[in-house]
Amino acid sequence: MDLPVDEWKSYLFQKWSLLPKSIQVTISTAETLSDIFLHTSSLLQSEDEMFLKRLSRGYFVGKDPNAPLFYREKGNKKFQEKDYMGATVLYSKGVSHSRPNTEDISLCYANRSAALFHLGQYETCLKDIIRAQMHRYPERLQPKLMLRKADCLVTLGRLQEASQTISDLERNLAANPTLAASQFQILQRTLSRLKMQVQEKENLTETFPEALTKAFEDMDLREENEQISSASSSVSLCTDPLKGRYLIATKDILPGELLVKENAFVSVLNPGEMPPLCHGLESKWDTRVTNGDRYCHRCLKHTLAPVPCDGCSYAKYCSQECMQQAWDLYHSVECSLGGLLLTLGVFCHIALRSTLLARFEDVDNVIKKLCGEISNKDICLRESKNLMQTLSDDLGEESEENGETVETPIPGCDINGKYENNYHAVFNLLPHTENHSPEHKFLCALSVSALCRQLEAASLQTLTTSLKSSQPKAAMAPGLCQELHIWGVAMLRHVLQLQCNAQAVTTIQQTGSNDNVVTNSRQVRLATGIFPVVSLLNHSCSPNTSVSFRSTVASIRASEHIGKGQEILHCYGPHESRMGVAERQQKLRSQYFFDCNCPACQNEKPRHTAGPRWEAFCCNRCRALMQGADVLSCDNTSCTEAVSRDHLVSRLLDLQQQVGMARKLLRNGKLERAIQLLSGCQRDAESFLSAEHSMVGEIEDDLAQAYATLGDWQKSAAHLQKSLQVVEVRHGPSSVEMGHELFKLAQILFNGFAIPEALNTIQEAEKVLLVHYGPWNDEIQELQKMKSYLLDLPPIPAGPSV
Repeated sequence: MDLPVDEWKSYLFQKWSLLPKSIQVTISTAETLSDIFLHTSSLLQSEDEMFLKRLSRGYFVGKDPNAPLFYREKGNKKFQEKDYMGATVLYSKGVSHSRPNTEDISLCYANRSAALFHLGQYETCLKDIIRAQMHRYPERLQPKLMLRKADCLVTLGRLQEASQTISDLERNLAANPTLAASQFQILQRTLSRLKMQVQEKENLTETFPEALTKAFEDMDLREENEQISSASSSVSLCTDPLKGRYLIATKDILPGELLVKENAFVSVLNPGEMPPLCHGLESKWDTRVTNGDRYCHRCLKHTLAPVPCDGCSYAKYCSQECMQQAWDLYHSVECSLGGLLLTLGVFCHIALRSTLLARFEDVDNVIKKLCGEISNKDICLRESKNLMQTLSDDLGEESEENGETVETPIPGCDINGKYENNYHAVFNLLPHTENHSPEHKFLCALSVSALCRQLEAASLQTLTTSLKSSQPKAAMAPGLCQELHIWGVAMLRHVLQLQCNAQAVTTIQQTGSNDNVVTNSRQVRLATGIFPVVSLLNHSCSPNTSVSFRSTVASIRASEHIGKGQEILHCYGPHESRMGVAERQQKLRSQYFFDCNCPACQNEKPRHTAGPRWEAFCCNRCRALMQGADVLSCDNTSCTEAVSRDHLVSRLLDLQQQVGMARKLLRNGKLERAIQLLSGCQRDAESFLSAEHSMVGEIEDDLAQAYATLGDWQKSAAHLQKSLQVVEVRHGPSSVEMGHELFKLAQILFNGFAIPEALNTIQEAEKVLLVHYGPWNDEIQELQKMKSYLLDLPPIPAGPSV
């Protein structure tokens, strides 16, 4: 996903292995990115480009004129089955393949409006009705669409507009009496009903205002930092020869305090599960739902009714405004490259988009930084200075000016010492060129070279001729030689930077059926972005901050008390509650090129044979923990039990398979059989797994879900409380995982009318989730609704509780 598809990687690795040793050495020992790019790009042959084009054609990102009818018919079938959400997605796919101002796109918009109406999405339904009419919706079908519009307006309490729409429809019917008698009578009855509804509501205040924004959605930092944009005044930027740049607390910080709120400089939606690289009708017209169908490709907002790009079927947006902004900033270049960018991977896509966004900053400085030319801003002389030399000239070293020593700013800061979310900061993120393997650098450089060739072939003028600058346009004249080489080196730099500096943008998605009484959720990777300020945070396997995302905005909050002078630490992925020290160290070394010496790693190093409690086996005789390598012995000195690790691992795999079968039964509604199988799994787990083993918690969680579906809230709560104990041991009482589990318990207690217990659990869940997400979080909003409802209930006589 991040790197190119496997077929292109294998192809280039084979090409690398066949290169003469002298060429491999030249590339491997090249000291600058410019040299790496220059040597590698000269090796790109026409047959390489043809192979890449064949791979790219496997992704169908154009508009197929036959697809709208296919998706509309599939959507109609879902609509008849009353699967309105499924119908909405299929109509959206039809919209994406339709050309503007055609009957195809107008019919798909109109049909989608009908599905949205049944989903209760009246505002969005109205927008689709307007879109259908803008794209020449057939006159013969207008009455039905206008009725739906009037129905939405009445429901929303917009009575004046509803009355006007009804009047327009009556005039339309009188002027064009072409409907069959039966259709006319249906329309007249519906019109009469709507008129009566308008009259009934005329004396009422508007009860359905337009979509309300969440109270805390735009909550800003209390006091912004003068040194670091998007950061709180509670932190300060420092630099160290060993640690590099890092943030420290300038005062005592309380849990939940917002420290950074930063919009991504650039982000690219992860495509998710794309159709396979094969040909055929079913793969071309794919009906699966991916992130690309549900989220805006610019701002990453969840959307039920995306607006597609006019030129391709892949890019979709939450609104016309987002679509236009994306087009102006980068998509006008990317649109024709969709299949190629999906083949080359997210990192190449981000690298291209970063350089496109650089055009909108101080271009003279960008060009100066990229080609190293200082004395002549009008013409970039080839290789006057390479990128790496320019970087070292610009960053954190002392220089002499008028005979006096002047301390230059921290890398990424401007001349005034301010660190901002801009291309200058992005450019100064380290690419760690010396740490990447020669094969990886070859893969990245040749992929970028192929992308540059494609840009050149498409006569890409946007990179240079539309560069906005206050300086004379001579700087952008044809005399700007090697411009594509310059941007290619910049893109190569960004691709290499991303391994250590890319930030996964995540969201919480509900899992399972929408009919589930208890909400199960999981964190999914939605996009990849660059956040220059977030990138300043160093790693800890036991961090003191928590990161959350809303749209393209990252929020970093203190997850615990941070004392004045302490470093602000972030987890890059390997967390002490998810994996052991050896695995963490290996992942950090291979991806981020450093050995972690955080307290969690130092404290855990002595434990060689006893793994974490959530992975531990227990003695079948006395329930004590088992320890050892290949053969495990009971930790109880009075017990002689011993067993091979392979045997226990085999038992665990069998247990996981049984749990998987039980979950399938749960999904299919076969609850009694699922409970029977899970109960057997529970007994089996107790015989060889520790009480805190993650599988024990998962079984308890599944049993809680099954009993909740049956409406047996007492048993459901009992099992979930056991699951909570496992989550607390593994992740800690204040962890985000604990917050999600408490939220589920609150739902169960709420549905079981265990009012005191529910209110206590709601309070606990709120306390934990507020620290990690802030008050705008969906689960916190739901908890507040539950609490408000319970507090408004009349006193209930004492009785048995859950």
